[in-house]
Amino acid sequence: MPPDARNREVAGWLARAREDLRAADVDLAADPPLIADAAFHCQQAVEKTLKAFLTRYDHPFRNTHDIGALAVACLEHEPSLEPLLRRSAPLTAYAWRFRYPGDISEPKGSEVEEALAIARRVVDAVEDVISRDC
Repeated sequence: MPPDARNREVAGWLARAREDLRAADVDLAADPPLIADAAFHCQQAVEKTLKAFLTRYDHPFRNTHDIGALAVACLEHEPSLEPLLRRSAPLTAYAWRFRYPGDISEPKGSEVEEALAIARRVVDAVEDVISRDC
C-alpha cells in the first residue's frame, strides 16, 4: 500500500478507536449507565487500535474480534507492548458476551471502568509507538 494511503487508513482506524472510547464514556455517564454497551466499546477501541498498528506495518490480519490474536501479531513489531496487550486480551469477550439476550448478566460497572482504563492505555501506547516510528 502506498505510504499516503496507509497513513490515511491508520488514521481512520485510530479515529474510530477514539470514537469508541468516547462512546464508552457517554454510556457510563448515562442515567442509568449503559454498562454492557460501554464494555463493547472498550473492546472495539482496542481491536481497532491494534488493526491500526498492524496496518502501519503492512502486516495483514484476518477479519477478527480476537484481541489476543491481533496482539500476537503486533508483538512481532513492538515487543515492549506485551504486558499491556496481555492485560487487554480478556476484553475480547466484550465483543459478544453482553450483546445478545441470554442468561449472561451484565458486567459490573467497576469491571467496565477498568476495561476503559486499559483501552485508553492501549490507544495511547500504540499512538506513541506509531508517532515515534513515523
